[in-house]
Amino acid sequence: MPGLISNFYLNQNAVAHLTTAVQLGFIIGTLLFAIFAIADRFSPSRVFLVCATTGALFNVAMIWQGNTLSTLLLLRFLTGFFLAGIYPVGMKIAADYFDKGLGRSLGYLVGALVLGTAFPHLLGDVLSSISWQTVMLVTSCTAVFGGVLLQLLVPDGPYRKAGSALNFKQLKDIFKDPNFNKAALGYIGHMWELYTFWTLVPAILILYIKQHPETSLSVSLYSFIIIGAGSFACIAGGYLSQKVGVQKMAKLFLLFSGMCCLIAPLLLSTAYYPVVIVFLIFWGMVVIADSPLFSTLVAQRAAPSVKGTALTMVNCIGFAITIISIQTLVLLQSFVPLMYVLPLLAIGPVFGLLAMRDR
Repeated sequence: MPGLISNFYLNQNAVAHLTTAVQLGFIIGTLLFAIFAIADRFSPSRVFLVCATTGALFNVAMIWQGNTLSTLLLLRFLTGFFLAGIYPVGMKIAADYFDKGLGRSLGYLVGALVLGTAFPHLLGDVLSSISWQTVMLVTSCTAVFGGVLLQLLVPDGPYRKAGSALNFKQLKDIFKDPNFNKAALGYIGHMWELYTFWTLVPAILILYIKQHPETSLSVSLYSFIIIGAGSFACIAGGYLSQKVGVQKMAKLFLLFSGMCCLIAPLLLSTAYYPVVIVFLIFWGMVVIADSPLFSTLVAQRAAPSVKGTALTMVNCIGFAITIISIQTLVLLQSFVPLMYVLPLLAIGPVFGLLAMRDR
């Protein structure tokens, strides 16, 4: 992202705007995918391939030197739009294959998503002498390759039940089940924190380096490690959920991540950087580990014929929350030091835990 910002002479606030454009595109995409029941009416693997390829094309178009902030925002929006056919559709594919052990399988799926999110940071470190344009090209080609592999190797699952075009009554009925709503609200609370934390990881590291100039560390490499560590947490959480219970593990991870939000100012003020790195890695693990578990609860509590639509709708609402969260914290850090803004991320975990409490 820094290379792109400097290449097009954008100010630093553009990072938040470009991130928000992706989120907004994803929201509109998931809303339309839900209304037209795309994941339930058509082969999920085929939808995945089409969206992976189209999204990659809009992503690689970022390297065109004639881009302006307006066209970059449009391209980010369109990339986000077609991501609506990746993440929720991928969860639908997993749900079509696993009747039992869905938490474990979604742990692997979300773990792969986390690595994909962290991957550009690794490229930025390993290929530090390579242009940002090359990084964009590599990630786009990887996306197309993944879509082709899925289409070739993963046919429709045995538990797939094709749905019909969604009517608004079905959409309303999805949210009539109190147990479904608990899972959905827990996921929404989790989303308030997740993407804002991921967006701010490089800024947190840069802030720490400025406060402790004697510390030498690669922002790109440690951003990859902190975010990527969540991949292993998703997988481990999936296995643990089979022994402890999906809902119990989801609530436990949500509690841990909420605590990280609250104690962040204290730990980030220490001069002992290994403590800071270990803390951020732990935070990077617990902030995402509950995601596949909440998705499991949503999938299990939705009617089979609208399972894909239910997952897509909950994703839509969750990502809408991320826009508010990201923009709010980015705005506040203009007036308040970043480390003292981070506790506001705890709003999400607290909301999620309250929504999921037993009544």
